Amino acid sequence: MLLPHSTALTSHTPFSFSSHPLLTNLRNLNPASSSALNNQRSTASVVVRSFHSSASRWCHRLDWRSPLSLRAQIRAFNPVTERFQKQFATMAAEHPFKEVLTSLPKPGGGEFGKFYSLPALNDPRIDKLPYSIRILLESAVRNCDNFQVKKEDVEKIIDWENTSPKQVEIPFKPARVLLQDFTGVPAVVDLACMRDAMNKLGSDTSKINPLVPVDLVIDHSVQVDVTRSENAVQENMELEFRRNKERFSFLKWGSSAFHNMLVVPPGSGIVHQVNLEYLGRVVFNTNGTLYPDSVVGTDSHTTMIDGLGVAGWGVGGIEAEAAMLGQPMSMVLPGVVGFKLSGKLRNGVTATDLVLTVTQMLRKHGVVGKFVEFYGDGMGELSLADRATIANMSPEYGATMGFFPVDHVTLQYLKLTGRSDETVAMIESYLRANKMFVDYKEPQQERVYSSYLELNLAEVEPCVSGPKRPHDRVPLKEMKADWNSCLNNKVGFKGFAVPKEALEKVAKFSFDGKPAELKHGSVVIAAITSCTNTSNPSVMLGAGLVAKKACELGLQVKPWIKTSLAPGSGVVTKYLLQSGLQEYLNKQGFHIVGYGCTTCIGNSGELDESVASAISENDIIAAAVLSGNRNFEGRVHALTRANYLASPPLVVAYALASTVDIDFDKEPIGTGKDGKSIFFKDIWPSTEEVAEAVQSSVLPDMFRSTYQAITKGNPMWNQLQVPSSILYTWDPNSTYIHEPPYFKNMTMEPPGVHGVKDAYCLLNFGDSITTDHISPAGSIHKDSPAAKFLLDRGVERKDFNSYGSRRGNDEVMARGTFANIRLVNKLLNGEVGPKTIHVPTGEKLYVFDAAMRYKDAGHDTIVLAGAEYGSGSSRDWAAKGPMLLGVKAVIAKSFERIHRSNLVGMGIIPLCFKSGEDADTLGLTGHERYTIDLPNKISDIRPGQDVTVTTDNGKSFTCTVRFDTEVELAYFNNGGILPYVIRNLIKQ
Repeated sequence: MLLPHSTALTSHTPFSFSSHPLLTNLRNLNPASSSALNNQRSTASVVVRSFHSSASRWCHRLDWRSPLSLRAQIRAFNPVTERFQKQFATMAAEHPFKEVLTSLPKPGGGEFGKFYSLPALNDPRIDKLPYSIRILLESAVRNCDNFQVKKEDVEKIIDWENTSPKQVEIPFKPARVLLQDFTGVPAVVDLACMRDAMNKLGSDTSKINPLVPVDLVIDHSVQVDVTRSENAVQENMELEFRRNKERFSFLKWGSSAFHNMLVVPPGSGIVHQVNLEYLGRVVFNTNGTLYPDSVVGTDSHTTMIDGLGVAGWGVGGIEAEAAMLGQPMSMVLPGVVGFKLSGKLRNGVTATDLVLTVTQMLRKHGVVGKFVEFYGDGMGELSLADRATIANMSPEYGATMGFFPVDHVTLQYLKLTGRSDETVAMIESYLRANKMFVDYKEPQQERVYSSYLELNLAEVEPCVSGPKRPHDRVPLKEMKADWNSCLNNKVGFKGFAVPKEALEKVAKFSFDGKPAELKHGSVVIAAITSCTNTSNPSVMLGAGLVAKKACELGLQVKPWIKTSLAPGSGVVTKYLLQSGLQEYLNKQGFHIVGYGCTTCIGNSGELDESVASAISENDIIAAAVLSGNRNFEGRVHALTRANYLASPPLVVAYALASTVDIDFDKEPIGTGKDGKSIFFKDIWPSTEEVAEAVQSSVLPDMFRSTYQAITKGNPMWNQLQVPSSILYTWDPNSTYIHEPPYFKNMTMEPPGVHGVKDAYCLLNFGDSITTDHISPAGSIHKDSPAAKFLLDRGVERKDFNSYGSRRGNDEVMARGTFANIRLVNKLLNGEVGPKTIHVPTGEKLYVFDAAMRYKDAGHDTIVLAGAEYGSGSSRDWAAKGPMLLGVKAVIAKSFERIHRSNLVGMGIIPLCFKSGEDADTLGLTGHERYTIDLPNKISDIRPGQDVTVTTDNGKSFTCTVRFDTEVELAYFNNGGILPYVIRNLIKQ
């Protein structure tokens, strides 16, 4: 049986360390009781720290594959747990819902454990709740202490049908936290910095420790430097370690310095696929208490786990850090969109085609801030991997999560991926008993949803998305016409505005001594990458079948196209080898380049110099085709202005065609070895062919053998030497890891409410500004402020690495904020680039330079924006960066959910224009100075209240303050979420 490192011990118990009143802050308590509770809290805090300190020494020495004997192992191994269990057993008698604690019997006698039974609440409203809401309800019941989680919160969730439209606030305690290294490094930097702050304030530094299991998978650092080589994996990993040795050493230090944290070494796979195939528990069994798995992650595609029936979604790094430290997540009880699936996918239609269709439908429907729950007879036609593909794209359609309740398909997948029969039996028994299991063989009780959508799977057709956004779906049969309209359209999400005289331009160049040429639409990057698809055997093996058929017919991918294959886990390699299809992928240039998130995150590496010059010198609109989930401008590669999302088989097909300017129904892909034209239909596999390959090639032993060795690392990782200190020793000369200034001069007194007075507008944006536009991502441009910073410190250009790799250095990241080369800033009258106007002087400066000039002069700044501000990846640096630049508020038409909360977490005020209004309708140019009039006392501010904004030229308008919960107000009053956590930990 396969279980993660800490399944049995370190997850939330019903009376978790963080939830019990002995360990919570004193907010809202009667002052008369504060002293007594402080004494109790100190005692309990010592118990918890002692427990975790001991647990850290032995948790990895237990046999996690024998869960039924864990209690005995723990008891025998360390007597501190005996004291812990006795103390918390007393608390059980005081639980507000102790009467619903129910035994779950085993079929052969004995019991699996006990659980908080929703049916035992005997409330008919529960039967009508969406399954995703039932998970929130169970968590509230189990963690109810009438302090952090109250009985009223339980009632709000039970009455979801009536309360969700009212935007009510509830607390939620996830069972675990998931990180990847791009977001994990700054999280660990912040934890280390918080320890320093605790130390300076004379408090106990060991209070800064994760109180729930934290899994960090290093998967975002590998770059596609070497391709088309049998040795590409090893060479790219060597380059990865050379560039990131300091970062990796820091993470390895964190894995030992902080208890309850597992770090999965580089080369293991993509975080979300590892989560799906290995880390996901579905149901926890902690010391005999059963409860649903749930997770928040610092990558927005954490939602992939929803395909497994595990409630999970992305949060900002700062939110995740608070969750690690025992803070309940405050969230608005979401509406739930019921998405009914019927029918069956037609022959040759892939899961990627389905997810691009679903993404377009849901984006049009409007699901920001909502759950989407899938149901219907069509569910039985979707494999677990297909479901995970749809769930993965939740950020692209804007939902908090796209949830697939557990059913028989889920159980089959758990067995396939190596979970034991006994574990699967426990999961099924628990979920059935707690009304969280869907059995489509039985009559379905109607559930209530906030709104409804329906899709007949038979209506899905092959498609791609692009050229600049994932929800701009293009049916494959319309691709050529759509592409040509994009060339002619004005610059925008569907336009490049190429002059008529330049439409047929041909850029001739020499590649490896042979003539070559590029046109608008020529494919220069073809990448099978990203968690969206690499977890799905049907599309991965489908890509192999396309490559095989093409080889047999004599088609070959042109050598100047940068091809790559980055699997999400070692399992993919095993079944591609088992099927014999990796050989044909290699022949088409799709050698495995590494295990991690590559092209989709911008780690596509450099193009060949001859290709890059041909594009730049001739202003060619070159294309990338990738099986990823993100194709925003400037993300994949600076020189690929057109980027299309496609299924892995289509990535191979477009690579063979070498252009996106093709009608696959009518035009040949190329000429075969017999001189005949080869068409798309000649290389496209049938559904039956793919199913046969999956059936014969994907085997349970592949998952078992892969994950038994996943934490053993590799020689390069194992050779890293790290100190054993509790406090991190900062190197002031490091350009990778730097102590951030967040807690500089911090005191125990919160700074309180602060409005904004006479602020200048730093940037004036339109709609759909993504976190890719805001947060530093991809390569560091040679002329940028970040490049100047690195050059001044002796870093050569070849060693710049990526912004993602330097997320642990605030000085680099602040300079890279708003540095996207495709940024459109109205202050520049439509000019594209990372600059702005310094309003007092009228000078055009890099955004960082302008921001520093404002700060040096003592001026605050704001940002004006349109709709969907902050959409895209859940990047904490999209909020940290503006804060470091001195931005005090963002006024937008609407915000993406995670980014808005991250702004609040960094002390930035999010404001929304009133419906029908924006900067243009109000006549705002960005050259004004802005005053935001907030009440002087935090008690006078209410979530969602209106405030007045005035300008120095006499304009006045009303905005809504987007502090959505009382907890967010508390964060703002403290200057951000992390200072709030520190002050409350010190009080404990």
